[in-house]
Amino acid sequence: MMFSPTEKPLFSPSMLAPLPALQRALVEQWGFGPSTPPSAACIHHAIEAQAALAPHATAAVCAGQRISYEQLNRQANRLAAGLIEQGVKRGDTVALFVERSIPMLVGLLAVLKVGAAYVPQDARIVPPLQLAMVLESLTSPLILTLSHLADRIPSDAAHRSLCLDTFLAEVPWIAQDNKPVGAVVDTHDLCFVLFTSGTTGRPNGVCVSHRNVCNILLTQPGRMGMAPGRNVGQILNIGFDMAAWEILGCLAHGATLLIRGKAIAQTAAQCHVLIATPSILAGLDPRQCPDLQVVAVAGEPCSQALAERWAAHCTFYNGCGPTETTIVNTLHRHVPGTPLTIGQPTPNNSVYVLDEQGRPCEAGQAGEMWAGGAGVTAGYLNNRALTHERYRPDPFVGGDAMMFRTRDLGRWTADGQLEHLGRVDDQVKVRGFRVELDAVSSALEAGDGCTRAVTLKLDSRTLVAFVSPASADVASCRRQCEQRLAYYCVPALIDAVEHFPLTARGKIDKALLLQRARERWVAVQAFAVQEPGHA
Repeated sequence: MMFSPTEKPLFSPSMLAPLPALQRALVEQWGFGPSTPPSAACIHHAIEAQAALAPHATAAVCAGQRISYEQLNRQANRLAAGLIEQGVKRGDTVALFVERSIPMLVGLLAVLKVGAAYVPQDARIVPPLQLAMVLESLTSPLILTLSHLADRIPSDAAHRSLCLDTFLAEVPWIAQDNKPVGAVVDTHDLCFVLFTSGTTGRPNGVCVSHRNVCNILLTQPGRMGMAPGRNVGQILNIGFDMAAWEILGCLAHGATLLIRGKAIAQTAAQCHVLIATPSILAGLDPRQCPDLQVVAVAGEPCSQALAERWAAHCTFYNGCGPTETTIVNTLHRHVPGTPLTIGQPTPNNSVYVLDEQGRPCEAGQAGEMWAGGAGVTAGYLNNRALTHERYRPDPFVGGDAMMFRTRDLGRWTADGQLEHLGRVDDQVKVRGFRVELDAVSSALEAGDGCTRAVTLKLDSRTLVAFVSPASADVASCRRQCEQRLAYYCVPALIDAVEHFPLTARGKIDKALLLQRARERWVAVQAFAVQEPGHA
């Protein structure tokens, strides 16, 4: 189902009324998550409450440095007062161009206390040109960064930089003046703006409110067992929406944030709660993480084998949801030996599986997933046309409720679970036939020794695939694919690799894999010409 910015919605507020009883019951019973009020309206209020309850508890640890909840709150108050003096105000969008660190935590909490929204970018790895494009969209007169990253700030904006580590070093950790910053902040005010890669080459800023964030982090199961006395890993790129799950979720529940250095495994080994992408988790050994109690993955498809491996070790959740629906809007606690799904809508959220005419699909029927509820964000920063294209009035709720087109394919199982069937973008044409790349990958993963697979379209007639680890039985993977799918779905080339290359956000780098596939395919074709009997 496609909308252009000038099209009218295909729905009416009375959409449910004329539906057949079975479809109406499906939407009403499965499409809506439980109604559960979050424990706070603004996420920094929950953090401040933890500082009041247990001021001397450790909020975070990084490279041997420790900060308590009282120290974090005091320093954030001091910085917030400084931000206000320099013109930062409620409703501003403030660049947080840093890296994982304790000063980063003080910076983002101070921004929230002012009533502004922080805009995180990992300045170590994001190109200055992209940082400059992000800055063009922001309103704050200041850029928060770190002294050793100051030269990464675009030169024409460098004079606006405030180095957080320098600021914190000016006075002792516990300042004498701890006057709270009492800016009025509403649940609909923005909490952060997350920039995603845009199809035009310019990043798109997703506006995430306190209401959005509190809805997933301050309800079950999104709180992920975070509590005082538990360690939560901070292993993800701070420009990735799931990093907010680690950071804000941990601090809002009084747990201790373990901020990693270069070694993810070293941090994971000390954690009770870990949030990751499947690609990152695949590189860890559950036997080396004896204290882990809860693990959640999202951001890309998870294989059955990976879920089985970790669900046998601890409580394991598989989630799904684009940035525009606030981190995840479905979660499934996986039980070993059962089919892996993405579960059901999280509290106060909804998911509709719709056909090409915008009608709810029956159980077992594939369609496109649209997301509604409290997790639906406020749209794209300074981009009304794109917002209007991707966000639409929710006809199943009415009023001013909105829903978002996820571009994910899914279907309801007979017991009301959602199966993720890949991306609309991953539906490709090969030899004139429609092929779902994730379906091919799933078939390959049934091969002996295979835990992950990635399938890519090389050209109009050719699919290629990579399986992992390197010891996976490629012949078995091919047989599984041949037995389960049509001939045109079977990759012409299957390579086994030990590890998949990852992007900075911890997802499989498909662009790099495609480049490798082209090089490998050229070599295979050249060999076939030279040695016809060995093709």
